[in-house]
Amino acid sequence: MQFYDIFNGDADGLCALQQLRLEEPRESVLVTGVKRDVRLLERVTARPGDELTVLDISLSANAAALARLLGQGARCRYFDHHAPGDVPQHPNFKAYIDTAPDICTSLIVDRYLGGRHRMWAVVAAFGDNLPEAARRSAAALELDEAETERLRELGECVNYNAYGESLEDLHYDPADLFQTLHGYRDPREFIDSEPVLEVLRNALADDLSRVEALAPEFERQACALYVLPDAAWSRRIHGLYANRLARKRPERAHALLVRTREGYAVSVRAPVAHPHGADTLCMKFETGGGRKAAAGINLLPEAELKRFIAGFERAFPA
Repeated sequence: MQFYDIFNGDADGLCALQQLRLEEPRESVLVTGVKRDVRLLERVTARPGDELTVLDISLSANAAALARLLGQGARCRYFDHHAPGDVPQHPNFKAYIDTAPDICTSLIVDRYLGGRHRMWAVVAAFGDNLPEAARRSAAALELDEAETERLRELGECVNYNAYGESLEDLHYDPADLFQTLHGYRDPREFIDSEPVLEVLRNALADDLSRVEALAPEFERQACALYVLPDAAWSRRIHGLYANRLARKRPERAHALLVRTREGYAVSVRAPVAHPHGADTLCMKFETGGGRKAAAGINLLPEAELKRFIAGFERAFPA
């Protein structure tokens, strides 16, 4: 029997797996990638009795592969917060899915584990742009403000690391980063003992200085759209910068488009004050998906740009 841990390479996926493996240690095959590499189940071939743990990737994007794996005799636990589509009814499948706008996969795992490794869930919630949920969870741990801020920075930096077109764009391969994280029950000890946070903090500051020099393509009262160049720094920073813009202007929706050879990679943030509609907009496009507050399109062809802009303005009117 083989164990597979299949997880998004962002802060939420990493910290969800960290909690589970602190509680349930086991050797497993790690299957992960950049944040937008969500069809991870397609990489797996299972045998009868194999066990799959899936974290923070869309069930709807993996439905066909999941059906194949269940048909091959695998057992699967699925933790996620994205719109799932039709959830399979199968004796070897257990789903822990919650699509509420103020929850992430790590908070679902935290609930599943009864809060036994909650500090890592706090890191993930900050990274997933859920600061209020993160602070609610941190309050239960009686952390002071300085400790909470350290967890916030770690979450944002680890999440920033996941953005890129390929692993070559990233500072750390998420599988390697998990192996480093896994040695620490307490994220504060990880911060103190490893160079990861300092490396990511410096890289993030450099990328931010570039993106903050760009003006929006257009601004409306209720929404704003930015277009970033085809560059590694653009691919790394657009998700974190979208989150920062959302917090800075909570009444406004934001779309960040990164140019690619074939079109654009798109990140959409619904207004923080009304965190709904991002997934509905993005799922109208072939490679779109996500959740109510934050969603994206892996590849928006140039020919679809006008349709996207029109849909963006309709989704978030003044």
